[in-house]
Amino acid sequence: MRIVGEIAHPIIKITVLLMNMKYSIKMELGMMEQTFKIRESDYVSKLTDIERIIDPVFLDECIKRFEEMNENFNQTLHRNLSS
Repeated sequence: MRIVGEIAHPIIKITVLLMNMKYSIKMELGMMEQTFKIRESDYVSKLTDIERIIDPVFLDECIKRFEEMNENFNQTLHRNLSS
C-alpha cells in the first residue's frame, strides 16, 4: 500500500492510498477514522479524481458521522466503565 497523497482540510486528516488497483480514502478525526474504498478505473485513476469525489456535501456527512461515532463510543464507555 502506498500513499498517493493527502487532501487538505481544516478539521479532518484525509489520506489517499493505493493498493491492488483500489484507492482507500482514509479520514481521521481525533481517535476515530473512516475509510472508503473505490476501484481504480477509467473514471478514477489519479489523486485529482479522488479530490473531485470529496465534495463539501460528502465532507459534511463525514463530519456528522464522526460526531455520531464519538457520541456512540462515549455512551458505551459510560455504560460499561462507570462506577
